[in-house]
Amino acid sequence: MIEVEFAPSLRRHVDCPTQAVMGATLGQALDAALRGAPALAHYVFDDQHCIRKHVAVFVNQQMVRDRQDLQFALAAGDRVLVIQALSGG
Repeated sequence: MIEVEFAPSLRRHVDCPTQAVMGATLGQALDAALRGAPALAHYVFDDQHCIRKHVAVFVNQQMVRDRQDLQFALAAGDRVLVIQALSGG
């Protein structure tokens, strides 16, 4: 199982508790987690199903740099954290 957590900055829009999901890739795990809160998908993915520019995804505390290729392999016990990246000054 993969643990997927959405940060409070995203959950304030749509409540989505931490979930344990099946998925061999990052894309599969995110899709599985978002099935429980489909309205949150709009905040995470753009129209091409890529991670939005102002969203950061971490796998085991390592930031995922490629927003387009969601075929990043995951293993049982991995932890995925999705946060809203803030910018500005």
